[in-house]
Amino acid sequence: MDYQHIITIEPGKRSGKPCIRGMRIKVYDILEYLAGGMTEPEILEDFSELTSEDIKACLAFAADREKKIFVASL
Repeated sequence: MDYQHIITIEPGKRSGKPCIRGMRIKVYDILEYLAGGMTEPEILEDFSELTSEDIKACLAFAADREKKIFVASL
């Protein structure tokens, strides 16, 4: 998935942490909710401004970042 148009990083917003579409919702927050057992429908219910594509973009971003960390450690 191409998450580049969904995941944004702005130095003055949320200390430069990756956010969703320029909002103040961090990728980390969504990943924490998923890891804590929340389902996608529950997250979408709590955050009406998010879409299913936003959540998939967070997962793709995290997977891509993990892959880069693994490659860098080789």
